[in-house]
Amino acid sequence: MTSGTPEAPGNPDAAEPADAADTGVKGGPRRRPPTVTTDTARPEGGGRAAPGDAPAPARQWPLLTVLVLAGLGLLVVGTDPFPQAFRVGAILVGAALLTGAAMRRMLPSVGMLAVRSRFTDMITYGVMGGLIVLLALMVQPSPWLRIPFLEDVLHLTVT
Repeated sequence: MTSGTPEAPGNPDAAEPADAADTGVKGGPRRRPPTVTTDTARPEGGGRAAPGDAPAPARQWPLLTVLVLAGLGLLVVGTDPFPQAFRVGAILVGAALLTGAAMRRMLPSVGMLAVRSRFTDMITYGVMGGLIVLLALMVQPSPWLRIPFLEDVLHLTVT
């Protein structure tokens, strides 16, 4: 076998022939890691959300929907245009993540909104969005939602 030819036909990851520097403890050839990454696997459902000839924003509309909703929430918190704006803005940010979880579940292809596997994305977006909404509803002063059990836990940790 000549140098540079894979040991197994059709297997680009097969190790090249070993020389004196590549021998392992037992004397056999040692597999070298690739020096350059040539490809990565696209997450499940990570294809385009619109046809390939559509403009880039149209192909990524699920991600843009989540980003616009979260940006609107941050704008409401930042400008503070009305009383309780911090609460409404935080609820919008949490709703953006919950919307991402729902889109990840319902749509077959969500473009760049797909980061990990479908299940992991749904759980991550859903739990984080739910916690943000829950905390926004319970924030002091004058919370919109009271959960006595959580209030008792908080009082035990603070005092």
